[in-house]
Amino acid sequence: MHLTKRRLGKYRLIVLIWVFLIAGCDPKLLQNDLEALKARGELVLITRNNVACYYEGPHGHAGFEYDLAKSFARSLGLRLRVEILEEEAAMVAALKAGRGDIIAAGFPFGSQSARLLALGPGYLEITQQVVGRRGGVEIRGEAQLDEYTLWMTGSSARIEILENLRQRHPAIHWQILSAYNAEDLLQMVWNRALPLTLVDSNIIAMTHHDYPELKILMSLQPSRQLAWATDPRNRRLIQAIHQWFNRRDTRETINGLVEHYYRHLESFDYVDLARYRRRIKSRLPRYRAFFKTAAQKYALDWKLVAAQAYQESHWDPRATSYTGVRGIMMLTRETATAMGIEDRTDVETSILAGTRYLARLHRQVGPSVPEPDRTFMALAAYNIGFGHLNDAQTLAKRLGKPPNSWRGVRSVLPFLQQKKYYTTLEHRYARGKEAVTYVDRIRTYYKMLQPIIDSLADGQPADRDPAGFPGP
Repeated sequence: MHLTKRRLGKYRLIVLIWVFLIAGCDPKLLQNDLEALKARGELVLITRNNVACYYEGPHGHAGFEYDLAKSFARSLGLRLRVEILEEEAAMVAALKAGRGDIIAAGFPFGSQSARLLALGPGYLEITQQVVGRRGGVEIRGEAQLDEYTLWMTGSSARIEILENLRQRHPAIHWQILSAYNAEDLLQMVWNRALPLTLVDSNIIAMTHHDYPELKILMSLQPSRQLAWATDPRNRRLIQAIHQWFNRRDTRETINGLVEHYYRHLESFDYVDLARYRRRIKSRLPRYRAFFKTAAQKYALDWKLVAAQAYQESHWDPRATSYTGVRGIMMLTRETATAMGIEDRTDVETSILAGTRYLARLHRQVGPSVPEPDRTFMALAAYNIGFGHLNDAQTLAKRLGKPPNSWRGVRSVLPFLQQKKYYTTLEHRYARGKEAVTYVDRIRTYYKMLQPIIDSLADGQPADRDPAGFPGP
């Protein structure tokens, strides 16, 4: 039956009246998805609980994905709430069911998952890396992968890459261990329970210092970009995400997070880290009580002081440099005199003096700098002097970088070695790049320290696998 124009207009009018009646009962129907989000007052982030995404750090919640999402939520005037899910399929299902607004999973999505999602701009390149252990399996090309099982966690992008690789090498095979995460598998390789694992490059970058004997054997191509995922129906939120990622200050935020979570790990090699692990067991017990006493007296974390002392002297009380600094905290004669000690080689008094000096610098940096940046700046000042730290803050402000953040100061410290910059500053030349490396290394030593101490307290041998390895 064909409707006349008059009847069709009548039906349209009825439909419109019905829509407005319903909307009058529920104002949310008149809102777009972004307005509804703002009315709710929170952005729900779906992510994983791991080193690359979200975890409880010494200064509160942390993680690359968490910090990035928190910055986006703040730009919208929203608080951030986290929903933890570990499996990709569960994340997608939760998003489609309205239990979250954004997925920031720390891994790229394969094409099948991507068809169900709206992906934002890429912001970090990730590759799939085959990881073994020094002295173990050697892989010199794709063809050799036929000889081994690739143990891994489930990931649509990873499986997609392997299926494409299988077209060239039909014998390649893999095994998904759903009861474990990528960090578990890396530890199993380190413990020699597995010969190989296949993991995302961001995970091995964040954990390599914990297992220095691990070795990246090869990277599988192609690399892919991390991107947030949203429900395709949330068009205004999708638009807001794209606009936010295209902003200059967002790119600066991402660069700062890359520096914060990744760059300080780059100055180490296997020998450095393996030696440090051995000395935690052989040298640290002799001095641990002194570090604890001094740190408690001056309200600092004893593990931070211990990590700093290792960077200074490798926990050698007799250490001496060509510039005349001495002792386990490598104090100058002037600093030792100011701290009231005469014998810089006496372990207890040297640790007390160095800790007191660090605490003084921490107070000088001041509460206007939030943690952990305040501690990082105090460490930098310990290395190059408080005057040079102030110069770096001045220069950061001059160059449009945040002077009260470690990210801003870290980016300009190397400029203190360049004539065009240091001639304009009060304290002139300083070895700013060395200060950056100094802080970076202490951060890594600090991060490594607690897990090793915990394992020793539990009576675990160094190569024990805390989780049972599954049978064949």
